[in-house]
Amino acid sequence: MLSLELARALRAAGVRWQPQRGDVFVIPDRELDDQFFVLSDMVVETVNPPDGPPILAFNGTTEWALDSLEAQEALWLPHEDQLRALLGTAFVSLERVPGPPEGYAVTAGGSRCVDVTPEAAYARAVLALLD
Repeated sequence: MLSLELARALRAAGVRWQPQRGDVFVIPDRELDDQFFVLSDMVVETVNPPDGPPILAFNGTTEWALDSLEAQEALWLPHEDQLRALLGTAFVSLERVPGPPEGYAVTAGGSRCVDVTPEAAYARAVLALLD
């Protein structure tokens, strides 16, 4: 799973989230940074009001005071395939880097970015592409 640090960097660099079923997110700065949520039609769903930004609706959570929040208040933790899609045609390759420490390298848009997980390497490549 992508680190909060890299997820925050992606958001700061301008990566926008269009919430979809299966997406993972956290609710930062509300003492929920270590609680991961998965967007689902059964528990958390996206509501698109006609006059505002998407809202994440928490269904079946009567024990919470949190019923919904704007999607922009949540921090998206994109999966490997979502990060690769963000690279688009700039993506060249993903390769395992022998260790120690072992890691992964993503080559995209003339940059080679290395990190310990594929998700982190892809995120760094997206950030390099946006820089």
